Amino acid sequence: MESDSDSDSDDEDDEALEDPSPLLSMPANYMRGRRTSVSAESMVPSHQNYVKTVISKTPEQRKRIEVSIASNFLFKNLDEDQHEDVVNAMAEKRFRSRENVIEQGAVGDYFYVVETGSLDVFVAKNGNPAEKVFEYGPGGSFGELALMYNGPRAATVTATSDIVLWALDRITFRRILMENTSRKRRMYEAFLETVPLLVSLEPYERHKIADALESVYFDDGQPVVRQGDQGDNFFIIESGEATVTKYNEKGEEFPMPGLGPGQYFG
Repeated sequence: MESDSDSDSDDEDDEALEDPSPLLSMPANYMRGRRTSVSAESMVPSHQNYVKTVISKTPEQRKRIEVSIASNFLFKNLDEDQHEDVVNAMAEKRFRSRENVIEQGAVGDYFYVVETGSLDVFVAKNGNPAEKVFEYGPGGSFGELALMYNGPRAATVTATSDIVLWALDRITFRRILMENTSRKRRMYEAFLETVPLLVSLEPYERHKIADALESVYFDDGQPVVRQGDQGDNFFIIESGEATVTKYNEKGEEFPMPGLGPGQYFG
């Protein structure tokens, strides 16, 4: 039983289940066989001003949120103001073992990040009994698909222990996390069109590369890669310049042509 008031429990009923994050693909029959009417925001991110949600928190609660979202991919590229807005908007939700947090087919109102406890994810297909397809622990997150696509929850998520979650409402999720992803994608796709190595790719291929890119910043004079090290990243220079130096077997240094925006290495 949830520790919030009965009205909060009603809100949770609306939250409906959803597919586990990007770790599970959307079922092939996601919308098949259902007549669903959902009134929500447009899929196209809006840049209009909106009233920010601010839920009062103690310093201890804010610290717990920071720990919970520290390794979550959705929060990695937020700027300081966006990060603050997300923390301000998050609400603490508690569920007991065997309670459903979201239910397959329901309308999605929240995105969740797990602070403590564990949850199982179940999906029912073609009228068959629901089967377990995934599980979450601390730091895991779920609930974004129904918010992004304005569709019903695609899975049921059930607590397997007493749990503490941090919930982000649909409006804040779409206006910050979704818009941030959209802006990043547009910026990277435009940049990738200028990279000679990638000009022959189809737009959808550049789209996938844009989603996989992550900005990394280096100070002037800071080494990016060193000759002889094992390579694990491919770099495209977005801005700035890089010097290239090669060493022979005697350790003698030979300067090579430098690199600038749009050029790549690694």
